[in-house]
Amino acid sequence: MVKIRNVKYEDLAELVILENRCFAKDEAATEEAFQMRIQTIPDSFFVAEEDGVIAGLINGPVIETAYITDDLFHESKANPAAGGHQSVLGLAVSPDYQNRGIAGALLAHLEKDAKTKHRETITLTCKQNYIHFYEKQGFKNEGISSSVHGGVTWHNMIKNLS
Repeated sequence: MVKIRNVKYEDLAELVILENRCFAKDEAATEEAFQMRIQTIPDSFFVAEEDGVIAGLINGPVIETAYITDDLFHESKANPAAGGHQSVLGLAVSPDYQNRGIAGALLAHLEKDAKTKHRETITLTCKQNYIHFYEKQGFKNEGISSSVHGGVTWHNMIKNLS
């Protein structure tokens, strides 16, 4: 049974390993980025855990604009109590736990939390091969992102919460 909970600082080492298993080196969040996110946005950083093992993660700050900008991968500030756009900087599920609905459960958990805080949208960027997955989760493809993070082409995906 998978349990979704807020991140704890003690999760850091396991999160870094998971992130590096799921993303290319240039795309993966660094240990320093995770430390900053755990400290500044623990209220929008969730982990999926099964039998004491972290199977997946989702995180991102609440931002003022509808689209993610590359500075977010390196800087973060505390989330406002209400309003704004909930971003997703990272959604990762361990290869050992994939195809079991964990990514969808993490997105649903983040959405429920975002709705209680009156966020306008959930916004993220994804590569071409994940567009269909996010569309199945209710996201709309809004075209190519201006992001150059990791040196790849990203697509803006938005889900309205109102």
